[in-house]
Amino acid sequence: MADAFDCIVGQPQVREFLRATTANDRISHAYLFAGPAGSNKTQAAYAFAQAILCPKGAKGPRGGRCGACDACDKVMRRKHPDVRYFAPEGANGYLIEQMREMVTDASMAPIQAKKKVYIIDRVDQLGTSAANAFLKTLEEPPGNVVFILLGRTCDGVLPTILSRCQVVPFRHIPASEAAGIVAQNTGASLLHARIAIEACGGSISRAIEFLAAGSARMEFRKRVLDTLERLRHCEDWDVVGMAADLIKAANFPLDAARQQFEQELAQNQDFLAKSALRQLEARQKRQITAKSSECMRQLTAIIRSWIRDVMMICSGCSDLVINQDVLPALQAAAQRATLPSALCALRAVDECEASIAYNVSPEACIDALLFKVKEVIS
Repeated sequence: MADAFDCIVGQPQVREFLRATTANDRISHAYLFAGPAGSNKTQAAYAFAQAILCPKGAKGPRGGRCGACDACDKVMRRKHPDVRYFAPEGANGYLIEQMREMVTDASMAPIQAKKKVYIIDRVDQLGTSAANAFLKTLEEPPGNVVFILLGRTCDGVLPTILSRCQVVPFRHIPASEAAGIVAQNTGASLLHARIAIEACGGSISRAIEFLAAGSARMEFRKRVLDTLERLRHCEDWDVVGMAADLIKAANFPLDAARQQFEQELAQNQDFLAKSALRQLEARQKRQITAKSSECMRQLTAIIRSWIRDVMMICSGCSDLVINQDVLPALQAAAQRATLPSALCALRAVDECEASIAYNVSPEACIDALLFKVKEVIS
């Protein structure tokens, strides 16, 4: 029988730990899910939230609750009002205002469930000032609140935060195993699974979503790769236009998300108080911001995978190329590149991602990245 935790792929020990925790009602007030990018931490956090909030409370040896009721469905669609997701909104990480908002919200009663769950992503970007605004609540939270913090390493988390959390370690999932998991969950070939994982920055859950979207995301990937192939023939103004086109294509899923949010607001206007509507609207804006960041990360991840493949060919390791469907174009690029120049382009991707994370205009960042790739490879 399936349960909420079946979606935590590649992390059997985590899965069984969370099952046992909920089955025995040993839920602590704060957890730190620590592991590398792509280790399925976010998916695990939502699965845990689903098990915590499920009103049926079906105990047993699996402990994952039903996974099929309205509450479970809302959590997994990320629409439940008592599950709040936070990501850094400031140029240098979390804002003090974000933590104060969380503290205020945590003091209020749940809207639909008996508990509230706060998922705090990239907690390594929680600086001292923002942490201090949150620390007392983390240490002595209301009895109906659970915090799930996500970070890459324990070392990157402030000691004052770390000491108040139960650490749940996530292992690195080898690329071959990750591709097998994605292929098993989607029916895709191993090659397409590897392509999707690279396009999603190593995230298994996002790779599954990438392939589930049908041809739309694969067509976007092909468009990015075609742009990289054409760079060497382009004038500077053409590059600027190509960057704008890529950003527009990358953000295409946001149109559907905005439409869905507008419908949700319209449906709730007649029976929610104005304060609750403002909270709903604020949450939707944060989700759009998070979705936009994810779209940009997918764009840069595809560019990184192309440069990585050029490096593999330059190194005489063509058998390690991921984007096999554009192998001739990669080989042509490798003939014009050197290993140092490809490495320079790879660093430019890292700089681009860091700049976007610090709220620099995505248009300016992608412009600069394409010009750098054109300079050192094309």
